[in-house]
Amino acid sequence: MTVRYHVRRSHLEPNYVCQRYGIEHAEPICQTVPGAGIDQAIGELLTEVVTPVALEVALSVQQELQSRAEEADHLRHAQVERARYEAQLAERYYRHVDPANRLVADSLEADWDQKLRVLAEAQQEYERQRRVDRALFSEEERARILTLATDFPRLWRDVKTPHRERKRMVRLLLEDVTLLRDHREITLHLRFKGGAHKTLRLPVPPNAWQRRATCPEVVAETDRLLDYHADREVATLLNQGGWQSGEGRTFTRRIVARIRRNYGLKSRYTRLREAGLLTLHEMAQRLGISAPWVKIWRDHGLLKAQPYNDKNECLYEDPGNNRPRKMQGVKLSARPRIFVNVSNRTNEVQYGV
Repeated sequence: MTVRYHVRRSHLEPNYVCQRYGIEHAEPICQTVPGAGIDQAIGELLTEVVTPVALEVALSVQQELQSRAEEADHLRHAQVERARYEAQLAERYYRHVDPANRLVADSLEADWDQKLRVLAEAQQEYERQRRVDRALFSEEERARILTLATDFPRLWRDVKTPHRERKRMVRLLLEDVTLLRDHREITLHLRFKGGAHKTLRLPVPPNAWQRRATCPEVVAETDRLLDYHADREVATLLNQGGWQSGEGRTFTRRIVARIRRNYGLKSRYTRLREAGLLTLHEMAQRLGISAPWVKIWRDHGLLKAQPYNDKNECLYEDPGNNRPRKMQGVKLSARPRIFVNVSNRTNEVQYGV
């Protein structure tokens, strides 16, 4: 897998991308694994295991592996010597054959050529393996590993340490990391230098829209407040309660309206209508008066109304049989009044006797 870096909220974050078949065969990318949580989990694991005692144990195991590597080197060297002896023996057979006997000479020459090829391959393999062993078990490598016991935690947690340096430190400790992802979790198989294994399981990080989603507690509180308040008042009360939106912002009327739409919450208007409240024109028809007079009677406490938006537009409770009537010559202030709640933003004013 290859790594790609991108900037998110002023921070550099990696993504691990499996794109080999996409490069070789122009196929879609196999998978993309968000790397921020992976790097953090591996860093925490390494700071826990990188201790002087653990490194001494690892070096002891490495020393044992070195002794076995030396034994294997002796065996490979003996194999090279055996191939060299067989090649020299084939050469002597070829040089002592009678030149007049061409069939035997050709056969011995072919055998000699075969022995020389085997010798060359054995020699190359011997030299290659010796270079690998020297790189794994050098004294310089041991000193660098021991230095990690004190330097690694400090350097890893330093925010000034660039990502490429962190990768270099990891290469000193880990042989490889295998990532497996399904729809629920990411599995990490870590193989340390020396052969130790460790498996980590991490939850799949949320997508961008999931990170910005409103938490269920806020949705439930918004639903409760909409029983008594319009959108702007709900936003004010949520801010006073210390709630924040999914993006970490303070609430506004538009954010509350978006929550209503996204989560299927009923608006204040719908809730009042379902409770049986009447519109302005319905109340005017019910009382046989004009719409402006309905507002006048509401303001003087003769009708009970509930605001349903931030413009102080109201729905009216059905007065039933005790509906007010036109009384010519009687001042409105002298008529019997009922309690009415008229909301102006978050302030409630009660009219009544």
